[in-house]
Amino acid sequence: MSAMSPDTGITSLGECHYPSPLRLAARGADDVWAFTGDAQCVRGDVNVPPVQTERLFEKAGPRESLYFDPRKARAAIVTCGGLCPGLNNVIRSATLECCRNYGLSQVFGVRFGYQGLGPDGEPFAVLTPEVVEGIDRLGGTILGSSRGSPETAVMVDCLQKHGINILLCVGGDGTQRGAYRLHEEIVRRGLKIAVVGIPKTIDNDIQWCDQTFGFFTAADCAKQVITSAHVEAKGARNGIALVKLMGRDSGFVAAGATLASGEVNFTLIPEQRFALRGENGFLEALKRRILGRGHAVVVVAEGAGQHLFEKAEGKRDASGNIGYQDIGPFLKQEIIRFFAENSIPAEVKYIDPSYVVRSVPANAVDGVLCDQLARRAVHAAMAGKSGMLVAALNRAYIHVPIPLATAKRRQLNLQSELWRSVLAVTGQPVRFE
Repeated sequence: MSAMSPDTGITSLGECHYPSPLRLAARGADDVWAFTGDAQCVRGDVNVPPVQTERLFEKAGPRESLYFDPRKARAAIVTCGGLCPGLNNVIRSATLECCRNYGLSQVFGVRFGYQGLGPDGEPFAVLTPEVVEGIDRLGGTILGSSRGSPETAVMVDCLQKHGINILLCVGGDGTQRGAYRLHEEIVRRGLKIAVVGIPKTIDNDIQWCDQTFGFFTAADCAKQVITSAHVEAKGARNGIALVKLMGRDSGFVAAGATLASGEVNFTLIPEQRFALRGENGFLEALKRRILGRGHAVVVVAEGAGQHLFEKAEGKRDASGNIGYQDIGPFLKQEIIRFFAENSIPAEVKYIDPSYVVRSVPANAVDGVLCDQLARRAVHAAMAGKSGMLVAALNRAYIHVPIPLATAKRRQLNLQSELWRSVLAVTGQPVRFE
């Protein structure tokens, strides 16, 4: 490995000797289509009171000199974890960038996540501009996805066997940690394979990344669900519509959908503990809403309220995520019990649109983001960057070392303008205690 770029923590496979086939302006020119140099940086910060962290990141973009010879390089794309709007957009844009702009002769798709790099994996798909035509209009991923993975050494063996030079790993923090293990094993063996991540999570919880693809589509789809939930609530006497949205550790989808809808009266998120009962608890606030307005819409993120359950040994899924208790049905039963105890007739409608939200095609905002992330991931890989992911930060695209991005999950700041806006829209108390 060559030395790290100053202050950024990004490593490279070695010196870049091949001229880029892209016809762009010289590095440093004012033209927006100029090449990007490793010395170009973007300043980023994470501000979660009372701590503020700031650092420099290498700017993403096409490099004037490449590590890989485009005429000989072989690339592969793998999509992992749960489905998310925009996966096909990423596959399409990465394939087109590889084939049409860099002239790679072979681009492969790994079938069903990291499982496709194991001994029982299905044969790689061959990706061409013709194969990926129109897939951006479809939900899901044409390559399939899965959680978990074979042994890292086995997967690197597979990459070697197929002569892969570039692996683009599309997924959330679990996927990116797996990508970094691949990178470490590749380094240990002294191989010349670039591993570059493209962050994918509806929850929008990747550190040093303002927005992950799929988030705005999820919030948009959830808004439509909330609209229907509002109709259901108003159509019943003392109607209560309870909508559970995705968000294991971060409430961005719940908050975004709340603001987009404007019809939500209570939003419960993982970042804020809440009391169910008591004078200042959630159920008393809900009762006041029902007695005053006759209906209510409640949005709860899937990871909210875990403190309300008895502690138990949490099982982990194949991606290593701790299995959470299902807050939706629990909260529904608690609401029904509370109103019965208070002799107040109420009708509770429970809606869980999780699989609908994550399987729809990407909207225009996410479609553009997917395209830009995918193309910049290809640029980074062709220049020999590895062990990093591409992210959108401060209206720019950057290279982030994977360990830095996955050190902890990004969460909604309860002192932020975003959460204050949610409180203003819903009219709910600052806290339930």
